[in-house]
Amino acid sequence: MDFTVALAQIKPKLGCVADNLLLIQEAVERGIREEAGLIVFPELALTGYFLKDLVPEVALSLHSPEIRRLAELSRHISIAVGFVEISPDYHFYNAALYLEGGEIRHHHRKVYLPTYGLFDEQRYLASGERFRAFDSRFGRMGLLVCEDMWHLSAPYILAMDGATTLICLSSSPGRGISEADTLGSTASWRKLTSSTAMFLNSRVIYCNRVGYEDGVNFWGGSEIIDPSGTVTARGAILEEDFVTGRISEAALRRERISSPMMRDENLFVTLKELKRIGKERNS
Repeated sequence: MDFTVALAQIKPKLGCVADNLLLIQEAVERGIREEAGLIVFPELALTGYFLKDLVPEVALSLHSPEIRRLAELSRHISIAVGFVEISPDYHFYNAALYLEGGEIRHHHRKVYLPTYGLFDEQRYLASGERFRAFDSRFGRMGLLVCEDMWHLSAPYILAMDGATTLICLSSSPGRGISEADTLGSTASWRKLTSSTAMFLNSRVIYCNRVGYEDGVNFWGGSEIIDPSGTVTARGAILEEDFVTGRISEAALRRERISSPMMRDENLFVTLKELKRIGKERNS
């Protein structure tokens, strides 16, 4: 089905869950007014990113009042949002939720925690252990959190699990300069989102944050990419923005007929060869 997506390119306050919840609620209310069916927020939108020792202070359980409030709002618009989760055994995760119809429809824990350059997530957070597609009122979807998308197997698994829409929540800092005199991280992400959409015949919805933390600037540039790899909506660079775009079922149908990569993908060959590689590495 056709539906409208809103990308809430916000500037969360580091460690201020109450303030960030208000910011999210305001964006949700705007999305409802603008008749969006789904609103997507950045990675760790409820907490900010460079938390370090603040992680235990801002972590929320799936049954917290803040999550219940977001679930209630999802009766009016579907919501994808990031936060720090605390599990019953006191592990902390960089997590994302997809809320719809007043409930948590899907829960993803970031699998790939970066520990290079500016990043040190593994020091404070535990890794997730799975990628699963899920059904929504807009069709079958998959959730990724930032670094997850840079590992080709992650979006591939979701696509092979039936996802036709991939949602990526991000907190990507601006780094480097490209040949086109744009941020290097901007150029890299745009290549990644477009290529992923094209090779998996899938829509990609990418929401990145803005603002400064610890002297680091997040660049924004949130975007919606159709299954041909074409950008249909894009947010501003380095500024807060609220972007809406229309998701077309006809575009998905057209691309899957004209370039049927997913139809022709041989999962059984992939599994066989991965098993072989695993055996050879362990021998």
